[in-house]
Amino acid sequence: LQDQFDNLEKHTQWGIDVLEKYIKFVKERTEIELSYAKQLRNLSKKYQPKKNSKEEEEYRYTSTRAFLATLNEMNDYAGQHEVISENMTSLITGELTRYVQELKQERKSHFHDGRKAQQHIETCWKQLEASKRRFERDCKEADRAQQYFEKMDADINVTKADVEKARQQAQLRHQMAEDSKAEYSSTLQKFNSEQHDHYYTHIPNIFQKIQDMEERRIVRIGESMKTFAEVDRQVIPIIGKCLDEITKAAESIDHKNDSQLVIEAFKSGFEPPGDIDFEDFTQPMKRTVSESSLSNSRGDGKSEPKFGSKSKGKLWPFIKKNKGAGPEDFSNLPPEQRRKKLQQKVDELNKDIQKEMDQRDALTKMKDVYIKNPQMGDAASVDQRLAELGQNIEKLRLEVQKFEGWLAEVEGRLPMRTEQARRQSGLYEAQNTSAVNSCAQDRESPDGSYTEEQSQETEMKVPATDFDDEFDDEEPLPTIGTCKALYTFEGQNEGTISVAEGEMLYVIEEDKGDGWTRIRRNEDEEGYVPTSYVEVYLDKNAKGA
Repeated sequence: LQDQFDNLEKHTQWGIDVLEKYIKFVKERTEIELSYAKQLRNLSKKYQPKKNSKEEEEYRYTSTRAFLATLNEMNDYAGQHEVISENMTSLITGELTRYVQELKQERKSHFHDGRKAQQHIETCWKQLEASKRRFERDCKEADRAQQYFEKMDADINVTKADVEKARQQAQLRHQMAEDSKAEYSSTLQKFNSEQHDHYYTHIPNIFQKIQDMEERRIVRIGESMKTFAEVDRQVIPIIGKCLDEITKAAESIDHKNDSQLVIEAFKSGFEPPGDIDFEDFTQPMKRTVSESSLSNSRGDGKSEPKFGSKSKGKLWPFIKKNKGAGPEDFSNLPPEQRRKKLQQKVDELNKDIQKEMDQRDALTKMKDVYIKNPQMGDAASVDQRLAELGQNIEKLRLEVQKFEGWLAEVEGRLPMRTEQARRQSGLYEAQNTSAVNSCAQDRESPDGSYTEEQSQETEMKVPATDFDDEFDDEEPLPTIGTCKALYTFEGQNEGTISVAEGEMLYVIEEDKGDGWTRIRRNEDEEGYVPTSYVEVYLDKNAKGA
C-alpha cells in the first residue's frame, strides 16, 4: 500500500466518522430512554389518587389497589430506563467522545509523518534531477570546448595565444564535467539509499502505526456495542421483578371481597315492601292517598311545555364548507370558517417558530460548551446553522404578521354579516321551514355540513302535533358553566340570541368546532352566540366539561 497514501487517509477519516455516528446514535438512544422514563413517571403520577378526594375511598377495593400497585411499579420501571440512559452516557458516549479526540490527534500525527516522508523523498528526487541535468549540461559544454580547441589548433591563421586559451578552456570544461559526474554519482547513490529506506522502512512503519490505530478503533467500537447490550441486560432482572409484582397485584384481586365491600357500603337495612291491598271502588268511599297521588302524578296526560320545545325548528346560521384548495388568505370561506382557518395557521406558525427557537437555544448552549471546552468540538461549526435558524425565524414571523393581519381583518368584520351570509341563512330558513317537523333536522350539528341523506330526511313531513309533544317532554339542557360577553352581539337569525357587552350568562353547550356557543339568559331565552364574543368559565364538575 506504499502508493495508496491518499486512500488510506480517506479510509481512516471514514472510520472516525463511523465512530462519531455511533456516538450520536447512542446519545439519541439515551434521550429516548430519558423521555420514555419521564412519560412513564408522568403517566403514573397522572393516575395516582389525589389526597383527600373521593378517589382515595375507591382504593379500598382490591382491583383499584392492584391498579395503584401497577402505577407504583411503573414508576420503578421508569427508573430502570433512567439507569439505562445514565450508564450508556457514562460508559459509551463519554468514553468514546474522549477516545475520538485522541484518535484524531494520533491520526493527524501519523499522516503528518507520512507527508513529511513523502516530501523528503520528493526533495531528494528533485536534487537528483538537478544534479543529472547539471552533469548533462557540463558534458555538452566540455564537448563544445574540445571541438573549438581542435578547430583553433588546426587553423594556421590563429595565433598561438588563442590556441592556448582555447586549450585551457577545454581543460576547464572537461574538469567541470568530471566534477558534475562525481556529484551526480554521489547524489544518485544517496537517492537510491533514501528511496530504499522510504519504501522499506519509513512508510511501512508509518502504515503499521496507522493499521494498529485503525484496528484499535474497530475493536473499541465492537466493545462499545457489547456494552450497549450489557447495559440493557443488567436491568432486565429488575424490570422482570417489576412485572412480577404487577402480576402478583393482579392475582391478588378478589371479586368476592369487592362485591362484599359494595354491599356493605350501600345496603340500607330496610325490609322489602309488603303486598298492596285491594281497593274496592264499588263502595262510596274517599279516594286513598295513593290513588290521589297517582292520579295527580299522571294528570290528564298533558304536562306544561318545557324549555326543550324552544329548540324545535332551530335554524343554523351557517353555510356549507368549500372544498378543494383555495387562496392563501382563505377568502373563499365564510367569515367564521375563515377565522378558524387563519387562527389555525397562526398557531401552526407559532409552533414552528417555537421549534426553531428551541433549536437555536440548544445550539447556543452547545456553542457555549464548545467555547469552554474546545476538545468537545469547534464552536465555529454551529455559526452557519445558527444563522440559518435566525433567518427561518424571521421568515416565520413575517408569515405570522401576514396571517394575523388577515385574522384581525376577519374578526373586525364578523359582527356585521355579509349579504351572502344573509342569503345563505335565508336559504337554510326556507329549507328548515319545509322540514320543521323532522327530528333528524332538529338534531343536526351546527358545523354547517349537510349530507344528501340528511337533505332527504328534511323532506319527510310528520304531523306537527306529534312533533311538538315529543319536544314538550324534553328536559332543558343543564348548565355547564358561565360566560361573560366581551362584545355586543345582535342575534338577527333564528337560533341566535342577542347579548350586551359585560353581560353574564349561563353556558349550556360548548363550541363543537363550528365557532358557536349555546347560552341561556333565563328559562325562556337561550340561543347561540359566536364563541369569540364571550369568555367561557366551565364548571369542572359538569358532565363532559
